[in-house]
Amino acid sequence: MIKLLKYIKESWIAVIVVVLLLCIQATVDLKLPGYTSQIVNVGIQQAGIEEAFPEYAGEELLNKIDYINTICGNAKVSSYYELLEKNEENIKKYPLIETENIYKLKELNNEEINSLKTLMEKPLMLLAMSNSYLNENKLSSDADNLQDNKLLNNEENNLSYELENISIEKTIIEASKKIENQPDTIIKQGAIEQVKNEYKRIGIDISDISFKYILKTGGMMLVMALISMVSAIAIMFLSAKIAAKLGRILRNKIFKKVLDFSTAEFNKFSTASLITRSTNDIQQIQSLLAMIFRTLVYAPIMAIGGITMILQSSNLSMVWTIALSIGVIILILGVLFITTMPKFKLMQKLIDRLNLVSREILSGIPVIRAFNTQKKEEKRFEEANHDLMKNSLFVNNAMSLMFPAMMFVMQAVMVLILWVGAGNINDGVMQVGDMMAFIQYAMQIIMSFLFISMLSIVLPRASVSANRINEVLNTEPQIKDPENSKKIDKKNKGLVEFKNVSFKYPDGDSEVLDDISFTARPGETTAIIGSTGCGKSTLVNLIPRFYDVTSGEICIDGVNIKDIKQSELRGKIGFVPQKGLLFSGTIESNIKYGKNISDNEMKKVAEIAQASDFIENKEEKYKSEISQGGTNVSGGQRQRISIARALAIDPEIFVFDDSFSALDLKTDKNLRDALAKETKNRTSIIVAQRISTIMNAEQIIVLDDGKIIGKGTHNELLETCPTYKEIAISQLSEDELNRKEV
Repeated sequence: MIKLLKYIKESWIAVIVVVLLLCIQATVDLKLPGYTSQIVNVGIQQAGIEEAFPEYAGEELLNKIDYINTICGNAKVSSYYELLEKNEENIKKYPLIETENIYKLKELNNEEINSLKTLMEKPLMLLAMSNSYLNENKLSSDADNLQDNKLLNNEENNLSYELENISIEKTIIEASKKIENQPDTIIKQGAIEQVKNEYKRIGIDISDISFKYILKTGGMMLVMALISMVSAIAIMFLSAKIAAKLGRILRNKIFKKVLDFSTAEFNKFSTASLITRSTNDIQQIQSLLAMIFRTLVYAPIMAIGGITMILQSSNLSMVWTIALSIGVIILILGVLFITTMPKFKLMQKLIDRLNLVSREILSGIPVIRAFNTQKKEEKRFEEANHDLMKNSLFVNNAMSLMFPAMMFVMQAVMVLILWVGAGNINDGVMQVGDMMAFIQYAMQIIMSFLFISMLSIVLPRASVSANRINEVLNTEPQIKDPENSKKIDKKNKGLVEFKNVSFKYPDGDSEVLDDISFTARPGETTAIIGSTGCGKSTLVNLIPRFYDVTSGEICIDGVNIKDIKQSELRGKIGFVPQKGLLFSGTIESNIKYGKNISDNEMKKVAEIAQASDFIENKEEKYKSEISQGGTNVSGGQRQRISIARALAIDPEIFVFDDSFSALDLKTDKNLRDALAKETKNRTSIIVAQRISTIMNAEQIIVLDDGKIIGKGTHNELLETCPTYKEIAISQLSEDELNRKEV
């Protein structure tokens, strides 16, 4: 899989942008639970008051705090505040200013703010506790009068004091020590509660502070959510683009590689398998790549970030719930992966099989109908289809269990967190907002593993597909161009020599051709004839290097064809295969397939190939449509268009592999006569079954079981080759035979 990912380097800019956007999205998403916690804890519970010290305070409160700090040996806080003027604006904002001096917090740096927090949190906490239990004689603003006041018994906070024989100073010191054992969050909440009471006493609108805080924090959440949404859209767009580009690159790589394959490689993979690898397998890679960035970048950031946020908080008592859920998820993924991986490997092979059967049935419909074997082929297709369905059902059923299992884990963890968190809130060690944030972080961590679990669905199949694609890309063609190609001698233009050539197929046990030697000269026609399966087509397929000889050599113009570039070699040969294969398009596009000739030249080669008559009779003539494989024209018409296509490239060597078999005798004769004039200075090699097609050839080679058993002209072979004479007698009348012998 990693080998294929190297091809995304062409999209490296988009990849970097996607990674950056994923980091931005993950960072933003990790901030959202913190804002939720702030809205609940600060905006609602603390009425928007963030710090445990008042921004505005009355003289009475500051005197009380200074008195408590003096007893505890701490500095006074009055120096951190400045007196507000008694003007109309301030009287309107702070009604208490008419009867009591009001102080405003000075501009402080971070160090001074931290010092102020230390000085005010505990005194404010003490005052908040005492407010509910003080006698009607409240603490006066005069520090000396504070000694005449007594703190009442506080059973709820275990601060029970008998004040009859104990001084107020001792009470404050002991209460301060007991507060130190309380969690910081409880101390801060108590202090902020006293700040709220002070604001109410001054006349400040608490609900307005809360509303503004919630509006500000909610606005930040909205901005963060908007950034996350835009990032997610951009990520999906760019990921799809990167995946599609990789798919295009891989299809091009496979296609170019397949074009270099010899027939041996085609036989190794099969056409159906190559089509599956170029389409379905690459689609699996695309599907994986479209989600791999989110899985490999976003999910780990979210998981690590969520765990970090939880560990940085003071609420570590519930971390075990996250560890438990992660362990269960990993166990589920491991079981599913081990169970389904073998089935994923089998999936692509079953798709190959189904494609093969489908192609055979669709291509062979005429034969199937002729032999009335529809039921048999339906059964064969059903077997292949059922095997694929059975395998797919197993995989899908196994994977369908994953999401319910993950959702169960997620909901169970949520219930567990609520249960444990409720106890912590009741004990005063956690706030409601902190528990809500913990739940969100937990869900983010679990969702990260869900992303990874989604990868486990696509990864096994994509891994198999990647191996199949690499198998094609890593296959080296057996037939290669030479490193140092040789130039062809132009003096012997079109001379073809077979020198002791033997050949057997790569997977064959015995040789198909054995010690073949002959020379085909320019201006002459060399014909090859023999019984079915004797190796005629194999022999001519060696000339353009569709296969390479096992031993011996084939030379063109004195140069071994292995020392010539394949493009140069095949540019010299006009090859007409045994089966006239046409491409979808028009008659014109098929004739001009090898070379873009002029319309006049096109009509000329069509006339030589005896194709102009039926073409001109068509309504659109040369613009007439040709279906895939040329199925909308007859076999003879396909052969004539194929011959015209070979003539169009004006080659030095013509190879006709039984290319006249579908022609009637009259058309055959007219075509040979026209070719004789056109190819009088060219080398012509003709494979034929009919004696009438080759009897005028300058050289006829008779093959039998891969060996040459006769070589000469028609008349010579009638005298010297019994096999040839037997073929001639079976095809020619006695008068024709005697006439030719004379």
